[in-house]
Parts: sequence; structure tokens; C-alpha cells
Amino acid sequence: MDKSTQQSAKIFSNKKFYSTMLAIALPVMAQNFISAFLNLIDTVMVGRLGEVEIAAVGIANQYFFFFHMFLVGLCAGCSVFIAQFWGKKDVANIRRILGIGLVSVIIVSTLFVIIGFLFPAKVMALFNTDKLVIELGAAYLRIVLAGYLFTGITFVYSFALRSIGHAVQPMVISIIALITNAFLNYVLIFGNFGAPAMGVEGAALATLIARVLEAILLVGLVYAGKGVLAASFRELLDFSLGFVRKAYGTIMPVILNDICWGLATLVYVAVYGRMGTQAVAATQICSTVINLFLVAIFGLASAATVMIGNSIGAEEEWLSKNYARKFSLLAIEVSVVLGLLLAAATPGILNFYNISETVRHNSQMILLINALLFFVRALGIMLIVGVLRGGGDATYAFIIEGFTMWFIGVPLTITGAFIFHLPIYLVYSLAVIEETAKCILGLRRLKSGRWIKNVTRTLVSG
Repeated sequence: MDKSTQQSAKIFSNKKFYSTMLAIALPVMAQNFISAFLNLIDTVMVGRLGEVEIAAVGIANQYFFFFHMFLVGLCAGCSVFIAQFWGKKDVANIRRILGIGLVSVIIVSTLFVIIGFLFPAKVMALFNTDKLVIELGAAYLRIVLAGYLFTGITFVYSFALRSIGHAVQPMVISIIALITNAFLNYVLIFGNFGAPAMGVEGAALATLIARVLEAILLVGLVYAGKGVLAASFRELLDFSLGFVRKAYGTIMPVILNDICWGLATLVYVAVYGRMGTQAVAATQICSTVINLFLVAIFGLASAATVMIGNSIGAEEEWLSKNYARKFSLLAIEVSVVLGLLLAAATPGILNFYNISETVRHNSQMILLINALLFFVRALGIMLIVGVLRGGGDATYAFIIEGFTMWFIGVPLTITGAFIFHLPIYLVYSLAVIEETAKCILGLRRLKSGRWIKNVTRTLVSG
């Protein structure tokens, strides 16, 4: 064993890996968990107004779901570059990528705002035919649209901060914004503390204020600290069209990946919807519960993206390979524990819901099957979202995601539901086959070593 190999083994086996990983993963986990919990409270508050109101807000948020897909893909794509440039300590190019991200979200958010503002009723009609739901949803949408740009700016800076290892700041700001949103919902929806009872429009105004506050606080924190991301306008816009084209060669596959995932998710929802109200109820309950358990996995994947990207940027590819193996094993180990916890907690969780025996049985079966095979889903997330994206292999990650979802997951779900007429718990669980294929393809790519791509070399060359 040569000196370099001994050094790599020593570095990898010490506490540095775990301390760095936890510094990134824990804030992301906390932020996502609190967000999911407070969103649940938000839904309960609106739900007190009635079924029409909760349907209106839910439908209006479907439009935001599309916007969110673009945002996450765009910011995740930018973070691939920022993580690698941070490994090089190349501040100038980090700021150029940050500028590309900000200009992109301004363009995308402006497009969504114009369409939503000019045609709110038509947008609502894409998802629902009830005139009252459309009317209330359009009123809600007109107000929250004003916050889309601020949300985009928040996303860009949050992803960028995580990419340079500063995950605590966006977590703290996000928690402040979420608590503000929940409090303002209580005040504005029901007319507490002397405020007028605004109903659905109050929920929209609360969301708008929280998003504006979050953006102002986060950007203010960045510039107050005068750190890496505190760039001038000249530094943010110091890029050529050629630079943008090269950058989007990596960013676009990540955007397409998230859009592909989002559209497939909508197909799944549509299939479950056609299987009946009880099927929808069971899948909604289970999706909410499973997503809470996945918070830890996405936190680990975020840490993997940053740490692998940093090491590639620092020209330490041996360390990237070690990180990839370690994170893959860690995802399996953590998910086995989470799967056992999910199985044990299933009866207690379902006791919180006032549901029929049929829905209870279906929900229990879905949760238990997912608990048993939770490690498969966790490994797939780690490989695609964590390892391959962090390694700069965004195109191959998109190919795996697109192929497995649209040529395995979606066809199997449709076939199981409408040809074989399987019960909902089996239809829902067919996604495990898709996830298994994703893991096989991802592990083959990992073993090949071709997933390591220093995207910064291509970007700054020529």
C-alpha cells in the first residue's frame, strides 16, 4: 500500500466524514421535517373552512407544484457546479453560476406569474370542474403568485449555501418563515387578534408574506456575512452566452429529471383517483407518512451531493469513490432501521385517522410492504439524487430516472390497476419494481467509475 493509499484510508476512516456529513444532513432533515409538519397544520387550518376551500387551495397548489419542479431541478443543477467549484475554492465561478441561477429563476417565475395572473380560472379548470372551487382557487392563486419570484430567489441561495457546507442558515430562516406562515394563517384565515376573517384569501396572504420574509432574511444574512455568495451585480452577471450554454449542458438534465419525476407522479395520482375514493384516501395517508420517513434519506443524499462534488472539485477522485460507497451503505443501514420503525408505528399512526376498515386495511398493507422494502427506495434516492448528481453525471441519472419511471413504473401501475384490477395496496407497491431497476442500473454505473465527471473543467475550458 503506497503512501497516498494509506493517507486516503486514514482520512476516510476518521471522524471527518461523519462530522461533515451530519453538519449538512441534519439541518436538511430538520428543515424538511418541520416543513412537512407545519404544512400538515396548514392543511388542517384550511380544512376547518370546508371541503370546497381545501380543494381550492389544493388545486391552486398544483400550479405551484409545476413551478417547484423547475425550481428544484434548476437549483440542484447549479449546486453541482457550486459544490465542485467550492472544492477548487474558485469563488469567481461560484458567483457566475449563482448569477445564472438567479437570472433563470427570474425568467421562469415571471413566465409562471404572467400565465397565472392572466388566466387564473383557466389554470384552475385544468385540475377541477367545480365552479366554486375554480373561483376560490383563482382568488388564492392571484395573491400567492406575487411570492413566486421570492421563492425562486430563496431556493437559489438555499441550495448554494448547502453546496458550500452552510446548511444551518437556510434551515433557520426556513423555520422562521414556516412558523410565521402558520401564525398568520391562524390570524388571517379566521380573523383572530382583530384581523378580518379572510378565509382562503387569508391563507394566500399568509403564504405570500412568509415567502417574501424568507427571501429577505436569507439574502440579508448572506450579504451581512460578506461570504462567498455575497456577490456584486457585476460578479453575478460576469458570464458569456458560451458559459451559459456549457452550464446548461449539466443543469438541463437535472431539470428534465425532476420534471420527468413530477409528471410521472401526477400519472400515479390520476391512476389512484380512478380506482375510487377509498383508494385515494389510502394512498394520501400513506404518501404523507412515507414522505416523513424519507426526510432522513433526502438529508443524507444532500450531504452526499455536496461532499462528493467538493472532493471532485478538489481533484480527489479517490475520495469521491470512497464517499459514494460509504453513503450507499449508510443509506441501506439507516433505511433498514427506519423500515422497522415504520412497521412498528403503522398501527398507532392509523389510529389517528377516522377511516373505514377498508381504507385502514389498504393503508396498513401499503405501509407494511413499503417498510419491508424501504431500503430499496432509499438506495435508489441515494444513487440518483446523491451520488450521480454529486458526481456530475446528471445526464445518466436522468436516463435512469426517466427509463425506470416511464417504461417500468407507469406501465406496471396502469396494467395492475386497469387490466388485472389488483387491490390498491398491490398497485401502489408495484413502484418497488421500478425502484429495484433503478438500484441495479445505479449500482452498475457506480461500479464502472464513469459517473465521476469534473464538470468545472469543461465549463472553464475554451
